Amino acid sequence: MIAMALLTLAQAVPLVPAPEPAPAARSPIDWTALPPLPYRRMPQPTASMVAFVSAEIHRNECPRPLPVDGRTRLQVDVAVLIGEDHLVRATIPRAIGCPTVEQYAAGLVVSFARGNLMPQFVSEGGWYRASLQFDWTE
Repeated sequence: MIAMALLTLAQAVPLVPAPEPAPAARSPIDWTALPPLPYRRMPQPTASMVAFVSAEIHRNECPRPLPVDGRTRLQVDVAVLIGEDHLVRATIPRAIGCPTVEQYAAGLVVSFARGNLMPQFVSEGGWYRASLQFDWTE
């Protein structure tokens, strides 16, 4: 009797297919098309900046780049909008799977750009790409 009820119920309830996984998100930014941010002096992250990034990568279990010859190198790209006054108006870090490092890099770019851009090579309202390299020994 119970088996017959379950069979009837199974026939009455249509099976709904599992939803398909969402496609991987793609950045709307064409990173290769952005010109490099025209620094007067190319900034280099300090040892304490690199140590912070390394610690955050480990602490937050972020995806780690594979070490090569005992050194780990992480590049973080940041899209930078320059205003008509040649100041940074917005930064958008490229996703690397570690939000704290992404936001840290975006903040560093703002600091590095302050008073360090070549105005003759910056167009107002233009987007640029800043790339920061963090390099440490494992």
